[in-house]
Amino acid sequence: MKRRQFFGAATAVAATGLAMPAIAQSTPKVSWRLASSFPPGLDTIYGGGETLAKYVSEASDGNFTIDVFGAGEIVPAFEVVDAVQNDTVEMAHTVGYYFAGKDPAWAALSAIPFSLNARGMSAWYYHGGGVDMTNEFFATYNIVGFPCGNTAAQMGGWFRKEINTVADLQGLKMRVGFAGAIMTKLGVIPQTLPGGEIYNALEKGTIDAAEWVGPYDDEKLGFQKVAPYYYYPGWWEGGPTVHALINKAKFEALPPAYQSLLKTAAQAVSNDMLAKYDYVNPTALKKLVAAGAQLRPFSPEIMEASYKAANEVYAELEAASPAFKTIWTSLKGFRKDHYLWNQIAELNFDAFLQAQQRAGTL
Repeated sequence: MKRRQFFGAATAVAATGLAMPAIAQSTPKVSWRLASSFPPGLDTIYGGGETLAKYVSEASDGNFTIDVFGAGEIVPAFEVVDAVQNDTVEMAHTVGYYFAGKDPAWAALSAIPFSLNARGMSAWYYHGGGVDMTNEFFATYNIVGFPCGNTAAQMGGWFRKEINTVADLQGLKMRVGFAGAIMTKLGVIPQTLPGGEIYNALEKGTIDAAEWVGPYDDEKLGFQKVAPYYYYPGWWEGGPTVHALINKAKFEALPPAYQSLLKTAAQAVSNDMLAKYDYVNPTALKKLVAAGAQLRPFSPEIMEASYKAANEVYAELEAASPAFKTIWTSLKGFRKDHYLWNQIAELNFDAFLQAQQRAGTL
């Protein structure tokens, strides 16, 4: 072998020898479990956990794997925060308002009545300091979290009778989440039921109304057969943020490349979930109407009364929870500017095309 060839080959071998350990260290074998708060039947919102696992595995050449488990398979739906906090599982995929009983701040970081829409929440999280602010709160639970999905504005729910005035809400038994604290002020009697029990409760008259998600998920449960009045909007969930929650110690033990990968994959899932709901909801809504659902808007009277009641509740919560006050003050501050801008270009562009849709010219 010539001298030049020898040194060239030696250099190549040395380079290979140095590179391989570095790659091995940055992409070690890691296997985690993710507990979802959603059943597999809700393929879009539950599917966010599966999509996250897919992105992470593909980007790590299969070295970082996440096994996804549906609600109740290894952890009950409403206990996933405890499971991540205690390192029973490394991750969870859930929405914060399920855990408002721990602290109302959990609800503020996902969706509370008359907060931001999906785009507004995304802007606040990624450019308004929301990720850092909420992780300061999560740290008290030994958790790191990132937005990992959004359904966009939800529907106002299914009612057995028409609701035209605030008086019609008096004594109404409704399956509802965090907004129950606000609706109580309007005379509603909030009910807590898992999704699988809603249909039977409506059919038997045990409850008078129920909110779920939106057309695509609601169609699967057939609510229009037992509660035909389908109201909108779900003012309590204008832009509900789903989160990937990670045990803090486990996250910090990951190589920086894997930490970055989880953040990036979660952000990609947020965009994917929102895009899918936007794509599938129109078709589902048409199917629901064809099957007998009767669309009804909440009256201006009900909307105004609900907004007033929400602000009264928030004043109480700000006094009770410093974390809620910090997060809600930040969200409110951005909300003013978001809707200042939103009503200029987006609203007018959409309003024109919506008029064309109604006129049948699209």
